[in-house]
Amino acid sequence: QVQLVESGGGLVQPGESLKLSCAASGRSFSGYYMGWFRQFPGKEREFVARISWTGNPYYADSVQSRFTISRDDSKNTVYLQMSRLKPEDTAVYFCYGDGVQGVTYWGRGTQVTVSS
Repeated sequence: QVQLVESGGGLVQPGESLKLSCAASGRSFSGYYMGWFRQFPGKEREFVARISWTGNPYYADSVQSRFTISRDDSKNTVYLQMSRLKPEDTAVYFCYGDGVQGVTYWGRGTQVTVSS
């Protein structure tokens, strides 16, 4: 059974930082893309960031220069370091890992709320 479990979400004030972790089990993702999406209330899920198996990152414009994605393949884990958080970053954040033949594995999501 493949599982991805996010952790690190919570309530923070604007301008603060938060680091999300996503630990995978049941399958190695060392040769595949991993990344993050987020979903705002009443909206469709949107792309946040991804990282290749060689460590090359790619970000949505909305988080560029504020978020940093990284991975530790020895731990089968992907991270999202979020800095200078804004209220508009409030969302449920989902991690994912790619598989073969169009398969994508998803975590269950973690809530991030940015509010004063």
